[in-house]
Amino acid sequence: MIRAVWNDTVLAEADATRVVEGNHYFPPDAVNQNLLETSRLRTPCYWKGLASYYHLNVDGEQVKNVAWFYPHPPIWIRGIRDHVAFSPVIQIVQSP
Repeated sequence: MIRAVWNDTVLAEADATRVVEGNHYFPPDAVNQNLLETSRLRTPCYWKGLASYYHLNVDGEQVKNVAWFYPHPPIWIRGIRDHVAFSPVIQIVQSP
C-alpha cells in the first residue's frame, strides 16, 4: 500500500501508483478529494502538457498548490491522466 500523508492525515491511498520523474501519481479514485480545493495555478511541462493544481485544506490549515495533475497529457504519457502527484512537503509512505 502506498499513501500520501500530511500531518498524520492520509490524502491518498493506493495499491499502486505511476511513478514519473520520482513522483508518485495516485489514481483519481485513491485521492481524498474532500481535502483538496482547485487552484487557479497552471504550469506547462514540455512533455507532459499543462498541469493543474490543488490546495490542501486540513483542520483549518491550507497548503497552497501542494498537488497537481494533468487533465490532457499527450498520448505517450496518457497513463497519468487525472492522476494526482504531491509536492515534497507531503510524505509518501510505502508499506510492505
